[in-house]
Amino acid sequence: MTPLISVFTMPRSLAFYRDILGFEVVTDSGNGDDSSWVWIRLNGVDLMLNDQYEPGHVPDRPPPERQKWHHDTCLYFGADPDAVYEYLRSKEYDLEPPKDAPYGMRQLYVNDPDGYNVCFQSPIEQKQ
Repeated sequence: MTPLISVFTMPRSLAFYRDILGFEVVTDSGNGDDSSWVWIRLNGVDLMLNDQYEPGHVPDRPPPERQKWHHDTCLYFGADPDAVYEYLRSKEYDLEPPKDAPYGMRQLYVNDPDGYNVCFQSPIEQKQ
């Protein structure tokens, strides 16, 4: 399964997913960073990004109601949350450190430019 998420602008989303998190572009709809659709991959995890607006119809800024439910979107990657935290801090990304959940997972939460909640997690037992 590959999640498809709607993004406000592709260049802004690629600057986060590709340039900060390290995803590689698998393919796009033909216009590079200005494509309406991009398929990206990191360590065997696929994600598709799709512009929410047609070219020429993009508002100056995202409408507030657009992100109303994005906090519930969570993508899980088999990454070390502490290593991801250190990496993002080296990129001067401001975020809270990872925490242990009561159900046995070490988690790092990051918001993408569209407000989607990305969770990097691994079982606590693997950290020992």
